[in-house]
Amino acid sequence: MDSLFKDVLAIFKFIEDLFSGVRKLLTPAKIYSWQTLIYLSVFSWAASYFAVGFVKDIIAFCGWLFLIAGTAWYTTDDPLRVPGTFMPVGAVISGFLISVFAFGHEKNIITTKTIVIWPTIAAIMTVLPSFFEGTGGTTAKVTLPKLEQKQKILILLAWSMLISCWIQFYFVVDKWLKDYPSLRGDNFQNSAFVIRVEPRKQKPKNGDLILRKIQPLVQQQIANKPWSEVEKWLLDANQKLGNLGQRTIDKNLSKLEEKKLWEVQPRVVSIKTGYRLDILTIWKGPSPDNKGFYWKKSCLIEPKGSDKTSENKNAVANISCETSTLIIGSPPPQQ
Repeated sequence: MDSLFKDVLAIFKFIEDLFSGVRKLLTPAKIYSWQTLIYLSVFSWAASYFAVGFVKDIIAFCGWLFLIAGTAWYTTDDPLRVPGTFMPVGAVISGFLISVFAFGHEKNIITTKTIVIWPTIAAIMTVLPSFFEGTGGTTAKVTLPKLEQKQKILILLAWSMLISCWIQFYFVVDKWLKDYPSLRGDNFQNSAFVIRVEPRKQKPKNGDLILRKIQPLVQQQIANKPWSEVEKWLLDANQKLGNLGQRTIDKNLSKLEEKKLWEVQPRVVSIKTGYRLDILTIWKGPSPDNKGFYWKKSCLIEPKGSDKTSENKNAVANISCETSTLIIGSPPPQQ
């Protein structure tokens, strides 16, 4: 019975100590403290919820200022340093809040600019106190840091700005790959900047997609048409396929920036039984080598009729197309 009573007392003692610690943390020792600033930020945000117009924005602005100042104050009282640097963890947290405040917006608080500028702002907040001396308030004055401090400051700022540049480069490359998905299939083994962290997937088949969409349009204009009309069509194939290709690209790649980097061209070759029409979708964008690549679909156009010869006036055209193939290198010259 006594053991049970002691256990109950121990539990109550633990709860009492826990609440005492929380109360000590949340209750300001004096009015001029970081807790006061945090409470003012919470009050400002709550008040801004009921405000309207520019008053709402002003109150919310003050709330951000109170939050940033209170967080910076609390995290610099007994600063925990980032390993290997003299940057306080508080500067990292405060730098993030400043980035969100400066570059975030209501729909998306954390934006690309928020992440990119974060390390640089954290470094600036770290080195800023080095340019002041005194205990604060009216006793603080502007001064230049000592030589050994200057070296640390320059190294920290340089490294932080370099990190910001690399983060920005990541977002730039990521945007390129979204706007130009055909780049995803490139080989980056010789790149000093880009590292593939996922298995290489098959090259995006936007070129093949264009050919598959063009094929029925070409067949519609050639199949079962008089042979003489087909030969006239082939003579003007460059313009005919150019127009079909542009419409197909605009329709199927309308949401991609890379639509401007695809071009459709024909290659017409005379053979014994008729003609071979090679439809090419040529990539005009960047490539691992200078030769580039293109997709090709070969279509065999032959007359069909009683004697299956082009001399037959009643002959009509028959067209059959092969599957598309990816070819690395420059396309053959136009004749």
